[in-house]
Amino acid sequence: MPRTTKRSRDKPPSVIKVVSFDDELTTAHNPRKSSRNKRKTQDYRQQQPTLVTDLAAGGLKALARGGIIFLSALMVYNIYPMAWDLAAAGVSKGRSMAKVHIPSGLDGEQRRELTLNLGNGECLWQPPIHDIPATIDFHKTLVAGYPSGDKRMIFQQMEALTGWAAKDEWDFEYLGDSNHPFIKANYPHHEGIWGWGTNADQVVMVIRNIRKSMVEYHDILYDIGYAKTWDVATENMMKLYSVRPPLDAFLEWRDMRVLDEANWYGWFIDYWMEEGLMRDYFTHKITTPKHWRMLMMPTVYTYGELDYNVVVGADTVVEPSYDPHCANGEISGGCRPVLVVSAEVLRDYTLGPSETAKIANLISNNAKMAPYMIDPEAWECVWSELIVKGMGLKTVDDRPHTEEEYFFSAEMLEKMIWNLNRTITKYGSDDWNHLETSNRIVELLTDHKALIQVELEDVNAGRRKLTEKSFLGPKERERRRLEAVQRGEEVESEEQRKKHFEYFDAMEREHRLMKERRVKEAREKRQAERKEQRMKERKEARQSLRNPAASSVTENK
Repeated sequence: MPRTTKRSRDKPPSVIKVVSFDDELTTAHNPRKSSRNKRKTQDYRQQQPTLVTDLAAGGLKALARGGIIFLSALMVYNIYPMAWDLAAAGVSKGRSMAKVHIPSGLDGEQRRELTLNLGNGECLWQPPIHDIPATIDFHKTLVAGYPSGDKRMIFQQMEALTGWAAKDEWDFEYLGDSNHPFIKANYPHHEGIWGWGTNADQVVMVIRNIRKSMVEYHDILYDIGYAKTWDVATENMMKLYSVRPPLDAFLEWRDMRVLDEANWYGWFIDYWMEEGLMRDYFTHKITTPKHWRMLMMPTVYTYGELDYNVVVGADTVVEPSYDPHCANGEISGGCRPVLVVSAEVLRDYTLGPSETAKIANLISNNAKMAPYMIDPEAWECVWSELIVKGMGLKTVDDRPHTEEEYFFSAEMLEKMIWNLNRTITKYGSDDWNHLETSNRIVELLTDHKALIQVELEDVNAGRRKLTEKSFLGPKERERRRLEAVQRGEEVESEEQRKKHFEYFDAMEREHRLMKERRVKEAREKRQAERKEQRMKERKEARQSLRNPAASSVTENK
């Protein structure tokens, strides 16, 4: 049975008091008590002007709606003239007073959207601030992971712990630069882009079960190659191909792409752990900058064109080269992750809070970020609000169809196990096992491999029945095709299958080109707007020089 937290069991307090994160005040003032206590409170406020006051009786309004009481807390200091809503269920008379602890790093206007620490392990989730002042000097964290929904679960923890929003790598490229302290990235995977420039200071790497990652990549491919909702791309493909291939053709193409992605999975880990060292994702050999650039565009080149022996040469001695983004120090603390986390552990009702604590400790241990952190006593409550109660943005767990609906053939599972064994052996070796991050990778991947091994045994024993929609892989699909031929059934010719693959390859290229076109258009729009603004400012400056008296009148108005 899922564990419930104190937050969900206990009844909330009837009176909420707001105090600073650094406040050591231990007694709560009730404004309805004697004038003597009121004078004491006023004296205390004069001595501690930065502390936020108790909620005065006139500033506390309760509005009951369907059993929910909404408390509107009005701060009475002129320093922070603002109001925000606190929600609490089942408020009843005689309940003890609680405190709302607010980090000292947030000014009054920004505190409206902070996840609130109510004290004693209680909290109230609030959405993060997206309009982030450019003047704040953050120590920024890049959340890097293989394409999946798990990165969202991690950066939501960071958002709730600090009150500041995260931003996607493509949004940096598309919308322009900003001061977001948390950055979500798929790079160097071909679904990603180094769009954040030099904004990041450290890397947190998210590790997800390779099997689940492959299912999520299927969802990406389905959206690209077969979803009827992607109208623009479908329309473009119809200009090149008269008929969209059948679903069976997509599934065959998808299986081939997923086999490739199993190689990318370990290659992605290597990239960050080895600080951008250029490797071939098929052979995992160190490769050349030319080959690396080709590998970063797998939808452009064929397998034959990307072959290591063709591009580099089987006997070529290759000097190590590093991605210029890492080599040039574009992440101030280096590309190697300072922390490895798991969203699967985060979802665990026993271990989850400790995973949140790992994330929270990393952030709070930096002097630039510590002023914005919610108090440690509320960390488990933050985990509960996001994981148990499902607050915040939708994540992969909110999808109606889960990966359990898909089965994998022995060929596909063996490919995953091979890649996991390679990565476990590498990071468990003496060259790497002195790093805490390496040991965490080995720990997580070992657990994942054990689960996949059980599934492989079930498939080999016939306990898992594979269907045409399963991840069958080329060997199993070819076996079934030959059986159909023997039964006298009509099957597609090799020429037809080749054309179908060309269609889906073209669709994937179009998907990438559409992204790049949107980025280019947005960048050109920003440049035009900045140019127009500069021209306007120069025009106003010239007018001011010609007629200073008129300019003075305008400024006075």
